[in-house]
Amino acid sequence: MAKSHKIGIMGGTFDPIHAGHLITAEAVRDAMGLATVLFIPAATPPHKLDQSVTPARHRLLMTELAVCSNPHFRVSDIELRRKGPSYTIDTIHELQQIYPAGTEFYFFTGADAINDLATWHEADKLLAECHFITATRQGTVLDTAGLRARFGAAGMAHIHHIETPQLEISSTAIRERIQRGQSIRYLVPQAVQEYIEKEGLYR
Repeated sequence: MAKSHKIGIMGGTFDPIHAGHLITAEAVRDAMGLATVLFIPAATPPHKLDQSVTPARHRLLMTELAVCSNPHFRVSDIELRRKGPSYTIDTIHELQQIYPAGTEFYFFTGADAINDLATWHEADKLLAECHFITATRQGTVLDTAGLRARFGAAGMAHIHHIETPQLEISSTAIRERIQRGQSIRYLVPQAVQEYIEKEGLYR
């Protein structure tokens, strides 16, 4: 398949986007030969329906500020324009209508999330229609045996493990540092830090 037909997808709340997201995305893009990585902020993440999430316009703008210097990175608001919870299978179907036939989609996620793939909405269909890239995460081991037992050899052919730099950075920790008045310099791109300060986010 031509390189131009391989599209990476990094979904998430991005509340806020941080250096760990960007480093992981670039490492996977390089390793898998992806033409583009789409960063797709979630509107209403199904696993966070009972949590407070920063308004979408802020998360979208921070993501755009974070990726604009990388020619291989793009931001899509397709989940923000869709009503209801953000299910990955719906996003894949919408992207299939946008990109040429034959485009392969590679969805980035951590080993902790892929281990729970069986609980995802329409998991079997999702795994058949896109690839999953699992990035290294300290303290989490990919449950290869469990995944093979659930999805079989065909499903495992769409799950790829990539070694990426291990940075223990989380959006939760960044929000907590801001609340405590601590520096977040270098944990997020400078433009994102300036936006957070300007808008008074996470105070």
